[in-house]
Amino acid sequence: MRGRPPLSMAMLAVAVLLALCAAPAAATPSTTPTPTPVNPGQAPTEAPRPPGHAVGDAGTGLSLIRALPGAVPTQSIMPGESEQLPKQPLAEIGFGLASAQANSEAALGYERAVAQAEPGGAAVEGRAPTPPGAVVQTALPDNPTPTTGGINPPSSPLDALVKVGLLNGSAQARWDERTGPCVDPIADARISMASLSALNAIPSLPSNQNLSGQLGPTPRLPDPKPLVDGLNQMSGPLSQLGGLLSGKATADATGSLLSVPDTMLAHSTVRLVDLPGSANKAVRSTSTLQVAGIRLLAGTPMEIRIDVVTPPTLTVTSTGDEKTSTVDYTAPVLRVSQGGKVLGTLDAANQKLDVPIGIPIPGPNSSQLPKLPVVGGLLPNGSPAPGNLPKIDVGVLRLQNAELDIKKAAMTQPFAGFQLSAVARLLDLQLLPTDALGLPNLPSALAQVSLGEQISRAYAPTGGVVCAAAAGGVTPGGPGGYAAPPLAYTTAAYQAVPMFLTGTAMLLAGSIIVAALPSRRPRRPTP
Repeated sequence: MRGRPPLSMAMLAVAVLLALCAAPAAATPSTTPTPTPVNPGQAPTEAPRPPGHAVGDAGTGLSLIRALPGAVPTQSIMPGESEQLPKQPLAEIGFGLASAQANSEAALGYERAVAQAEPGGAAVEGRAPTPPGAVVQTALPDNPTPTTGGINPPSSPLDALVKVGLLNGSAQARWDERTGPCVDPIADARISMASLSALNAIPSLPSNQNLSGQLGPTPRLPDPKPLVDGLNQMSGPLSQLGGLLSGKATADATGSLLSVPDTMLAHSTVRLVDLPGSANKAVRSTSTLQVAGIRLLAGTPMEIRIDVVTPPTLTVTSTGDEKTSTVDYTAPVLRVSQGGKVLGTLDAANQKLDVPIGIPIPGPNSSQLPKLPVVGGLLPNGSPAPGNLPKIDVGVLRLQNAELDIKKAAMTQPFAGFQLSAVARLLDLQLLPTDALGLPNLPSALAQVSLGEQISRAYAPTGGVVCAAAAGGVTPGGPGGYAAPPLAYTTAAYQAVPMFLTGTAMLLAGSIIVAALPSRRPRRPTP
């Protein structure tokens, strides 16, 4: 009988087994393959990114009502920052919001392009929940056609503050799997509002008629008794501006401080445009607003008409270079008139107009005093107020427009380029208290309504946006696209599992070899 094989033969067998078992282990992928969606129409959770980089957004709000602006400190997680940031309103309500966003750097595929047409939204002390009833589209996947919808807001306790008519909106978000933002448009949102009536009451003012003992002396009015007597003669409390406001919503907007009888339209879009002298593109964000006219104290002889002669358009274009990036703003032109007389024109050169609200003071002829405040220079019957009429101005209606705030910054993260942004408003209506109104803890503004608030921002890489697919690779949608980035190692099992399987196979093969080879018995010594 033969003996066991020599040690050299056993080592050779082990080397052969290692070579044979290492082949499957070497063929194991270096990382986990890119996961594919279960549903073919589902967006990937982490979509591969094409070479084109583009970030931009445009937002247009038809109406924003702010109660007690600048009354609440802004909270911040950074120590000491709250004191440096501007204060926020106690409450904000917005209606007719159109938002278009593009972000090639978003981690999730469905966040690359987002378009929203929201009927309304609210924020309390700076916190804003997501409102229901919005028309929304996201990409990926691409959306060749927009989504449309409409909503008729029901009656609610907010009607005393604002009442809106039927709203209709559309939203479209697009993104190409191979070239990314190189579609037209990237994001587009628009919304129309049939009518609007705002500030049927001023919640920050007292709702009781008699203010005896509540008005304190002021440098302008050391003795508040004449003003208290004048307010007692009014047909409504100070929260209704002495009877000018109804305190509740009406079908014809009578009794509202501000109303828009005709349809308003907000449109926001983000797209790429040609870059002169280059095959690349520039990022352009555009906000437009269409409105015919605005009314203050509609339906009364003291009505103030605000006709929009020129509607505003805000366009921000980023080429990736500060020298060629631009902000184009068509400033609105508003003509303000009362009783057939032009009070003034609001434009880029004349941005502010004040209209006083006066309370007549009782005197020897108190029975002939009007029961409503004097607005501007008109009595409640529409006739001019006499110059000798004793009155105290308790508030001012301030009209302001054409505010344009531009910010620019050279960026290095997430990519090198240039960012440009701008903010503008069609009209700000503020109700300001005067020094004669001696109510404690009054803010600088009692209420504020912003019509046509516009925001545009564009951020492009240096040299412009590249509109070409990366060479090689296969996209989920077909060949010829960009290559998916490798995933990171997340566990040691990438090496442990092949090693375990290799060792198990070697142990099994070794056992078979040892069992199959014959063994040599030792010879007995001959006697």
